[in-house]
Amino acid sequence: MVHNAFDSFQLLRNCPAKIECAASYGSKLLLSCTDGSIRIYAPESSTSSDGHSSPPDRGKAGILREPYVLEKAVMGFWKKHAISMEVSVSRNILISLSDSIAIHRIPNLEAVMVIPKSKGATVFAWDDRRGYLCFGKQKRVGIFRQEAARDFVELHEFGVPDSVKSISWCGENICLGIRRAYMILNTTNGMVSEVFPSGRIQAPLVVLLPSGELVLGKDNIGVFVDQNGKLLQEGKICWSEAPTSMVIHIPYAIAQLPRHIEIRSVGAPHPLVQIISLHDVRFLIRSNNGILVVLDSSIYGLLPVPLGAQIIQLTASGNFEEALALCKSLPPEDSTLRAAKEGSIHIRYGHYLFDNGNYEEAMEQFLASSVDVTYVLALYPYMALPKTLSIPDTDKVVYFASDTLDHCRISSNVSDIMESSSPSHLCESNEKEVLESKKMSHDALIALVKLLQKKRFCIIERATAEGTDEAVSDAVDDSIKSCKSSRLKNSGKSHGHIHISSGARDMAAALDTALLQALLLTGQSSVALDLLKGPNYCDVKICEEFLQKRNYNSELLELYKGNNLHREALKFLNQLVEELSLCQPQSGPTQTFTPEMIIKYLKPLCATDPMLVLEYSTFVLQSCPAQTIELFLSGNLSADLVNSYLKQNAPRMQATYLELMLSMNENRISTNLQNELVLIYLAEVLDWHAEITIEHMWDEKAYSPIRKKLLSALEGISGYNPEVVLKRLPADALYEERAILLGKMNQHQLALALYVHKLQCPELALAYCDRVYDVGQHQPSKPCGNIYLTLLQIYLNPWRTTKEFERQTMNLVSAQSTGSQKVGSAKAKVGRGAKKIAEIEGAEDLRFSPSGTDSGRSDGEGDEPSQEGAFIMLEEALDLLGRRWDRVNGGQALKLLPREIKLQDLAPFLEPLLKKSSESHRNFSVINSLRHSQNLQVKEELYKQRRTFIMISSDSMCSLCNKRIGTSVFAVYPNGKALVHFVCFRDSQIIKAVRSSPIQKCG
Repeated sequence: MVHNAFDSFQLLRNCPAKIECAASYGSKLLLSCTDGSIRIYAPESSTSSDGHSSPPDRGKAGILREPYVLEKAVMGFWKKHAISMEVSVSRNILISLSDSIAIHRIPNLEAVMVIPKSKGATVFAWDDRRGYLCFGKQKRVGIFRQEAARDFVELHEFGVPDSVKSISWCGENICLGIRRAYMILNTTNGMVSEVFPSGRIQAPLVVLLPSGELVLGKDNIGVFVDQNGKLLQEGKICWSEAPTSMVIHIPYAIAQLPRHIEIRSVGAPHPLVQIISLHDVRFLIRSNNGILVVLDSSIYGLLPVPLGAQIIQLTASGNFEEALALCKSLPPEDSTLRAAKEGSIHIRYGHYLFDNGNYEEAMEQFLASSVDVTYVLALYPYMALPKTLSIPDTDKVVYFASDTLDHCRISSNVSDIMESSSPSHLCESNEKEVLESKKMSHDALIALVKLLQKKRFCIIERATAEGTDEAVSDAVDDSIKSCKSSRLKNSGKSHGHIHISSGARDMAAALDTALLQALLLTGQSSVALDLLKGPNYCDVKICEEFLQKRNYNSELLELYKGNNLHREALKFLNQLVEELSLCQPQSGPTQTFTPEMIIKYLKPLCATDPMLVLEYSTFVLQSCPAQTIELFLSGNLSADLVNSYLKQNAPRMQATYLELMLSMNENRISTNLQNELVLIYLAEVLDWHAEITIEHMWDEKAYSPIRKKLLSALEGISGYNPEVVLKRLPADALYEERAILLGKMNQHQLALALYVHKLQCPELALAYCDRVYDVGQHQPSKPCGNIYLTLLQIYLNPWRTTKEFERQTMNLVSAQSTGSQKVGSAKAKVGRGAKKIAEIEGAEDLRFSPSGTDSGRSDGEGDEPSQEGAFIMLEEALDLLGRRWDRVNGGQALKLLPREIKLQDLAPFLEPLLKKSSESHRNFSVINSLRHSQNLQVKEELYKQRRTFIMISSDSMCSLCNKRIGTSVFAVYPNGKALVHFVCFRDSQIIKAVRSSPIQKCG
């Protein structure tokens, strides 16, 4: 026996005659005895002292727990004792089956009618809701309906395959238990469908459930079917023996067995609930509030124990699932009681399962109880949680739940024994240690993780909503304060901010903090990382200590990052990278940390905290210079800011950064930065020049890598100031650099003089002329004159160009000496690499007078070249004319050449020039002839078009008004076919003009 669902009480004993059948009406018992009498018994307390019973109270609950006494006996009520009867309380009638079915009015038992066609019936069934009566007589089934208070009208009579042994309504159909099978009879058309065969041991047994479904007996099994006879998923009830009779009292099924009465749950898996030992039981009858157990001369009442008391019994005995199932049977009006009981049972059941090592099942019970997550976390005392959140004692929570039940139980007058029971306490210290270690085991933590993940969404959602409400409240308060500041000052009162309780956020912090620890302790690092990467409320201090202690470096970095502690994260990441570089990895979960990870971390911070990015990029600048520079470029950091930072912290990387900036887009950096890059190159070249000069090994045609960079920058960069750079060049060296700078200043004659006389490299001079010529061709806004004639003049008049160059050089030398005196003191304070930069930046900005700018006109036109002590470079001049004959004005070139030159030497220049001239003349003649021919063709076509004529006949019609043209003035459209009256044409043009004009709105 599991618990007491019913209390057995003897209501009646020593009935004078044998009881054949019984029924209940309110609190009274109606008995049919073998002598044909009907005896009415009432509770002893309801009978007055003078022997008369009090008026019947139909509102009473039903059978009372007290002895019953005879109230009335009517002898000879039936000619033959009734074998079955049923009371309809709603219609105040008694339906009994003796020889036939008789109807009596209660409580006075006055006869209403007898149904003659029911004579010989063995069973009947009454549908109180619709007022339908059906009975089985041999192989016939009759159906009647109560029309008025006294009349029963016959509806149908159907034949069935065999004698009816049991009958019951099931909706609008009838379920029949015949000798060998159960059948469903359709009351509309009389169709019979078999359900399944009946048992061999007992007669068919049909019992109606309150829901309208049926329980059909098959030997010792009760099968659940719906109103159409289809099997239900509830399965079947297995009795210990084949029942003789069965009644339903939700949530239990009570069956009469040969040796006892057995009570089982209606809900699956239909466990045994209680056994009541009563012998010689004839049948069971369901009353309003209990079960009547009818013996030969006595009646016992099975009165249900209050559900609250049953739940307490089951909980105390450890049958938690049965207790929870029983809670569902509590009436809807006791919803508070039901919720309190279910919550308390779930908590106790969870403790029981947890103590027995069933951790996942325990967490399911805690989850169903809706208990706070802090209560479950109290089961894990070694779990570090925020101190702002109070962790309840589990025993106190259980007692509190019991007190809640006690208050809710007042409505049902149930004495709850739950308060007297509490969880067992382990007294010995070693047993406590074993229990605590069990609670921190892997399985326990896995179960905790699943619980926290299920509860996390709702808790995080509440915490987020709470934070949003507080932010809105702060904004509203600030707005009110700003609007009413003057009023507050006058009144001297201030309205403080009403702080919204942060309970939800504290709960979320406890949950996420515990979840992170549980995930890492169970080896779920990837899930822990996902938790930290998303929105979370992890307590930073606790989690930081936990992660540092166990060397979870990646998780610690994500913790810092998620809480915007970027400085701490970068400091820690730098430390990890430095340890790795020193080959001192920490023990624990290992992971390779590289400088690239620092760059990856810094990239999102470029837009929010550029100074932090620059501060923590020093280390990676040395190990990953290219990636770091790329970080600066992709992060849209100010070029001036980055350059200033690199200049102070990593001067060697300054040029690299500026080079990459220029390679991506020259327009992205300012003129100052371009100047600085050129000056950096120049400073290094000057250092290199000084070293070689000391060794007396300087050669103008020697090119180091840095000098190549300088030459490339001078030629390729367009934004720097060439005058500033030119003043820093030495007077006796770096002539190629000087030539490029002079070319940038349009001092082409001086530049070419350097290539020819100082560098003695005609090829460079010719390449220079080619560049200037190409620029002039693509940019007509920058005329350069005939640069080749300038070079030719230098070749043929070297004395004059040399004097001009020496004069300009002397001006620059005097300017440089003045500037160098002002920076002499600065050279002694800095290192050699920074000396040149400081000298260049600190020099006075001297102006270079571009007096030698090439005007695009040869100075020696019409004059013979001077031979005053200078050697004429005739071969180079002729080579220039021979290679660039197509770019040189032949007449001006011939005027510059000396008169004694031989015509044979000019053959490479004149031959292609004359060929081109004659070819051009020939081409122009052909083009002129073609254009003349084309002109004649156009004139011929014009004459043809002018000869077009239109013939007007008497049938010619106007295309607009569709009238004859006649002798009216007409017009012809350009297609030459459409004829219109001139008046029509004029009117149509006026209409078009009016339609196209804008409509002016009046007033």
